Amino acid sequence: MDFDTTSDTFWDPEDLGGKLRQVYDVCHGCRRCLNLCPSFNVMFDRIDASPSGEVDGLAPADYRRIEDVCYQCKLCYNHCPYTPPHRFDIDFPRLMLRAKAVRARAEGIPLGDRLLADPDRTGRLAAAGGGLASWGAGTRLGRVVMEKVLGIHRDFPAPRFVSETFDKWFSKKHGAAAKPASPARGKVALFYTCSVNYNRPETGRASVAILTRNGQEVACPKQVCCGMPALDGGDIEAFQKNARENLAHLAPLVDAGYAIVSPGPTCSYVLKKDYPAMVQGEDAEKVAANTFDIGEYLVKVAREGGGIDTGFVKPQGKIAYHLPCHLKSQNIGFRSKQLLEMIPGTEVKMIEACSGIDGTWGMKKEFNDLALQVAKPLFESVKEAQPDRVVTDCPLAGLQIERGTGHKTSHPAEVLRDAYGLNDEDTV
Repeated sequence: MDFDTTSDTFWDPEDLGGKLRQVYDVCHGCRRCLNLCPSFNVMFDRIDASPSGEVDGLAPADYRRIEDVCYQCKLCYNHCPYTPPHRFDIDFPRLMLRAKAVRARAEGIPLGDRLLADPDRTGRLAAAGGGLASWGAGTRLGRVVMEKVLGIHRDFPAPRFVSETFDKWFSKKHGAAAKPASPARGKVALFYTCSVNYNRPETGRASVAILTRNGQEVACPKQVCCGMPALDGGDIEAFQKNARENLAHLAPLVDAGYAIVSPGPTCSYVLKKDYPAMVQGEDAEKVAANTFDIGEYLVKVAREGGGIDTGFVKPQGKIAYHLPCHLKSQNIGFRSKQLLEMIPGTEVKMIEACSGIDGTWGMKKEFNDLALQVAKPLFESVKEAQPDRVVTDCPLAGLQIERGTGHKTSHPAEVLRDAYGLNDEDTV
């Protein structure tokens, strides 16, 4: 699917309408994505209930609802038999992004979406305020204000904000790079993510620990948000601005022999898939080809880079491992599960069920009930597993799991660090 945002055709509502009708007609005849996500259920239900029983019976409000309840899990792309190189050239998630972008240009972007689109600004302000932001977000009054201003449902668990961000910790402890104990077998540029930097630095510290433990020199290049929250609100220009800034810092590192590694499945997906499609150019292609999820990279080290350290000393018991949609959609296999299963005395039950978050969508008041409905199978599976530890690569899915089950979650990197017997500050 062409995603050339410099073309007038991309922004033409009539051209978009024709493309939507064409794709919906194919989906109506196929229905392979029935029950895959709310968008398709809404589409099929409203087509069937229309006067004609066909796509031409859909009203403008029906189109809008189909677009609104697409939360960009990306799973339909791999499920669809008509994706490129098929002549139908269907990329449903990007078509929904285009629809949101065209609408945003015509109607403007709501204040809440504009604020959510810049987690770096929010994180910096929260870090400067010490624990005040976390305290405020933890009070009922604070949550009501957040609901009014940002549109985040008052009952969605608020992430805590830290006073010492991950990038500051890394610079203070390691300077330019964290070194392994023995000569490095590889070089990693860590794309550590906004959530790690401002909310869960322990995931970043654990990532550094297990990478250096496995012979990798780790650098933390200058970076900004990958841009996904801006895409959620239809702000293509803000997304592209962030993408170009990140590419300017990451592409030279690829040239210098670094692999780009991220502990966040949404960010690794965006760097791999969305930068080449929406920014294009040699740097975007280069960075995409050399970006890895951290589990994917460690399995690569195990296979090609001299093996992985299996000196695990602490069994982790029974783990319920949630496979996030944005990791599943990368088609790289179950790498985190493979790594966790290397730990002696550890049983891993993998749960393939959507958390209903996928960026900022599931946090919002207007989609709260639907998000919980989507996540219900996940909640039930976690409870049924009766695990010692619940693990997910996605921090936002972790918040939803905590909300629905009471279980706090860990990132796979944290579990591996613990299994090695390392402390939170250890790097080798």
